[in-house]
Amino acid sequence: MKDILLGNEAIAAGAYAAGVKVISSYPGTPSTEITEAAARYERIWCEWAPNEKVGLEVAIGASMAGARAMSCMKHVGLNVAADPLFTSSYTGVHGGLVIVVADDPGMHSSQNEQDSRHYARAAKLPLFEPADSQECQDMVLAAFNLSEQYDTPVLVRLTTRVSHSRSPVAAADVQGQTVLPYVKDVQKNVMMPAMAIARHKLVEERMAQLSQDAGVVGRHEVTYGSGSLGIVTSGTASQYVKEALPDASVFKLGLVWPLPLNDLRAFAGKVDRLVIVEELDPIIETELRAAGIACEGKALFTPLGEYSTSLLRRVLTGEAEPVAALDREALTAAPPRPPVMCAGCPHKGLFMALSRLKVIVNGDIGCYTLGALNPTNAMDTCVCMGASIGMAHGMDKASDAALSRRTVAVIGDSTFLHSGMTSLLNSVYNRSDSTILILDNSITGMTGHQQNPASGRDIRLHEAPAVDLAELCRVLGAATVREVDPADTKQVEKAVAEEVARNGVSVIIARRPCALIPSGKGSPQQVVRLDRDRCTRCRACIRIMCPALTAGPDGFPVIDPTTCNGCNLCVRVCRFGALSGGGEKA
Repeated sequence: MKDILLGNEAIAAGAYAAGVKVISSYPGTPSTEITEAAARYERIWCEWAPNEKVGLEVAIGASMAGARAMSCMKHVGLNVAADPLFTSSYTGVHGGLVIVVADDPGMHSSQNEQDSRHYARAAKLPLFEPADSQECQDMVLAAFNLSEQYDTPVLVRLTTRVSHSRSPVAAADVQGQTVLPYVKDVQKNVMMPAMAIARHKLVEERMAQLSQDAGVVGRHEVTYGSGSLGIVTSGTASQYVKEALPDASVFKLGLVWPLPLNDLRAFAGKVDRLVIVEELDPIIETELRAAGIACEGKALFTPLGEYSTSLLRRVLTGEAEPVAALDREALTAAPPRPPVMCAGCPHKGLFMALSRLKVIVNGDIGCYTLGALNPTNAMDTCVCMGASIGMAHGMDKASDAALSRRTVAVIGDSTFLHSGMTSLLNSVYNRSDSTILILDNSITGMTGHQQNPASGRDIRLHEAPAVDLAELCRVLGAATVREVDPADTKQVEKAVAEEVARNGVSVIIARRPCALIPSGKGSPQQVVRLDRDRCTRCRACIRIMCPALTAGPDGFPVIDPTTCNGCNLCVRVCRFGALSGGGEKA
C-alpha cells in the first residue's frame, strides 16, 4: 500500500516512523508543511518556535535529554540557526538530531538562492539530499540512525521541487519513541574553550571516518550505461538526468557530504567524460577537482536558478526540446497578472498612507513586501527577517534630522517576535529617533497562516498564552505606543506624521486581521455597493488594485461579491460617495 505524499509530508512520515519525540520549527516556504504534517501525529510534540535559532536549540535540548528530535526551516532560516548549528557539531548528540533545510533554487518565495550544502562543509556535518518523496521518508530514517551511530547532528537538504512535488511512498515500519537515560557529561556538552578544543579533534576524526564509510552508509545509487558519458548528481537534478539522459552512466549521491571520493574516482575511471549536474553552487565539482578527479560542471551550466530536462538535453546532447506551437494572439490577449495584496488585505491602506507621506520605508519579510510594488510603491528596502528596525536606526544615525524625520520601519507581528524585538531594544538603548510600524494581522500570513506567540493558539490550534505586543514594546522602552486601523488611511497618515516628528523611539501597531482567516473575513452584508448615479468613472478605486474591484467595459467599477471583504478601503478612496459598504467603518 502506497500513499501519494508531498516531499514535505514524507519527511514528517519519516520522523514519525523514526520515533521522533520533539519537533520545533519556524515556518518558511518551502519547508512549512513538514512541521504542519508532523503535527497530525499526536505522539510527536510539535511547536512553532519564535525563530529558527530557538527551534534548533529546543531540538538540541531534546536530543541531549535522550529523545530523537528534529528542527525544520528554509535556507535563510538556517542562517538564523547557524550559531547553535556549528557548536552542536562539537557537542554531538544523545538522542538522534536531524535538521531539515529547504533551499529555493529559482527564488520562488525567497530573497536569495543560497546553497545550504556550504553549511554541511563549514559545520562539518553529514548531509543527505533526497530526490523524491520515498527518499524523503527513507533518508530521514537513515539520518537518525547515522546521527546516533556517529554522534553527530545530520542535515537533510530539500529543494522547492522536492518539497512541493508528490510521488508514491511505501510507509516504513514505525519505531517506538525511545528516550535514553540522561547522562551528565560536562566534557561533551559544555563548550568552554578547553572542552571545545578536545571536541574539535573528535569532530575531525568523525568526519574522516564518515568519509571512509560514505560509500556504505550514503544510500548512493550507481547505474552503468554508456561508457562515453558519466554523470554525478543528487537530489532533484537527478530526476532531470534520468529523463534527459537515459543512456548515460549515473552516480546518484544520497549522502552529499562527505563525498565517497574513492567510489567516485572508480566511477570516473569507467567513463570517457565525467559531468557534474548540480543546481546552484559547484560543491561536488569543486571537491572532485580538489581530489584530482577530472570533471566538467559549471563551465557547461549556470549557477543560477533551477535546471530542467531541456537544459540538459541542449547542453549535453545538442538536441533542442520539442516546443508546441504557441498561439501568439492568445498570449497577447491574456491580461497581465501582477502580484497584488489580497482583497481586504489590512496592509494596503497603510501603504497608501505611507505613499502619500513620501516617507522612506524600511521593509521586512512578509506579505507587506508587496508594498514595494504598484499601486503604492511605498517600500524602499527589504533585506531579511527583522532587519527593518535596525536599518531605520542606522539611517537615523547616518543622516541629518530632516532625513531621519522621513524614515520609518515596517514589520509584521510574527517577524517582530522572530527577530525584531532585539532591534527595538537596540534602538531604544542607543537613543534612536525612529518610528516603527508593527503590522499585526493576527497570524503568520506569508507562509500560509501559521500561529505565533501573539495569536493565542499553538500549532494544533489549542489555546495558548498570547503576548501583548503593545505592552511588550512599552517594556522594551518605546517612548510612545499607539494603535491604528490600517484600513483607515487618514488615521494612519495622521499617526505616522505625528510620530516621525517626535524624539525617541515610537511604535505604531496597525491592527486588523488577515482577510483570509476567519476573524478577518467579511460577510455578504459588508460587500461594497456602487451607486452609478454618483460614480464619475474617475478610476481612483481601480488604481488601488484590489482583486475584488475591476473596471467594467463601460468604465464603471465592477465589484466581485465573492471576493470583496468589506474592508471599505475603496469607500474611503472614493471622493464622490459612489461606493458604500455595509460593515462598520473602523
